[in-house]
Amino acid sequence: MTAIIGFLNDIFWGYVLIYGLLAVGIYFTLRLGLLQFLHFGEMWRCVRGSGATDRDGISPFQALSVSLASRVGTGNIAGVAVALTLGGPGAIFWMWMVALVGMATAYAESTLAQLYKVHGADGMYRGGPAFYISRGLGLPWLAGLFAVALIISFGLVFNAVQANSIAQAVEGAFGIDAVLVGGGVAVLSGVIIFGGIPQIARTAQLVVPVMAGLYLLAAVIVLVMHLPQVPGILLGIVRSAFGLQEAVGGVAGGVMAAMMNGIRRGLFSNEAGMGSAPNIAAVAIPNPHHPASQGFVQALGVFIDTILVCTATAVMILLANVIPSDELTGVNLTQAALSDHFGPFGQIFIAVAIFFFAFTSIIGKYSYAENSIVFLGAGKPGIMILRLAALAMVVWGSLQAVTTVFDFADASMGLMATINLIAIVLLSGTVAKVTRDYLSQRRAGIEPQFHIAKHPGIAPGVNRDIWK
Repeated sequence: MTAIIGFLNDIFWGYVLIYGLLAVGIYFTLRLGLLQFLHFGEMWRCVRGSGATDRDGISPFQALSVSLASRVGTGNIAGVAVALTLGGPGAIFWMWMVALVGMATAYAESTLAQLYKVHGADGMYRGGPAFYISRGLGLPWLAGLFAVALIISFGLVFNAVQANSIAQAVEGAFGIDAVLVGGGVAVLSGVIIFGGIPQIARTAQLVVPVMAGLYLLAAVIVLVMHLPQVPGILLGIVRSAFGLQEAVGGVAGGVMAAMMNGIRRGLFSNEAGMGSAPNIAAVAIPNPHHPASQGFVQALGVFIDTILVCTATAVMILLANVIPSDELTGVNLTQAALSDHFGPFGQIFIAVAIFFFAFTSIIGKYSYAENSIVFLGAGKPGIMILRLAALAMVVWGSLQAVTTVFDFADASMGLMATINLIAIVLLSGTVAKVTRDYLSQRRAGIEPQFHIAKHPGIAPGVNRDIWK
């Protein structure tokens, strides 16, 4: 089984996804007319003033907060450090590039999730890749396979991985036993996820902006402390990306090392094209009332995750008096960098950051799995079983070395991402039509509204009551 899982991961992450996610991002960037660059302001406009919620859904800002809760995890702290160690400063440049094209992919998948959303049995909006694969492509068996893969990876296994990161960080910084940490995280997670997606959304709305804001503030302070060095650091990132600067310390160096590690870590962090964030994007009540508006919101999530938060980690490491090596990498490298900037407080700060980044990631990823359970028709008993299983994985993960299980989750996530990429490319014509409709109304100076009756070509599978 280990050999099979290893083979699948080599295929998915060595070939299919590295090139597939990048190619799909470039494809949508071109097909949508450089949308993420020319209409960047629209992303902020769709988030501002979007406080409306009702019993059927959550606000666009809450949906953005939940997706950021999932995206902004240990990958933003440990993953960036690993990319720097294996690929040098140039890896950061390629993280930027993959995020910029990934914004178009995130826009496309979340627009489709909104378009094909339905009312669940409890009245709440439900949607995501499983729904647009089933309703948009007419392939319910493939949608079911996607849903199962998402539940395994995001609903169960990654909870164990995030809990493991929390337990190690808290035990290392404060000496608290991993058993107590795991139990505490499980209880705290249970209080939130048993309140359902509305409770998850309210928690994310409160925690995520503060969490990300403080982390970015720390990076700004470091920038100010080392202002004369900043231009050289930025130039070094660009030069290293194209092999124009020699590697230092234990960094592997080289253009291919920088490119591959930057792309891998960028994709893993921002999740664009994975089919994850669309699950919460579908639950939002869009403002304006148009599927494309939630696409803009989730594209902004990729920008915040990678261009802001991942860059913050990279800057704090590169401006510190530390050298990446085989021994000093991952969380240890980031902690060493913060300790160099802020003294002993730096290690505590990273431990607290990991706690909140990983904890919010647990509840965010759980919300995606709940949508998949609903799609499979499990109902309230199925949701209850999922919640208990997710909490059990939190406790288990805090106590175990989860390398093999994490590899299994990678394979499962690779499968769901591959299915999702195929689906959104096949539905790209629909994305283009919905986008043209939104932008034409904006150009006419009117608030965009989507009326399905005006688009008979894409009507099959779309809930006419929602978009009348």
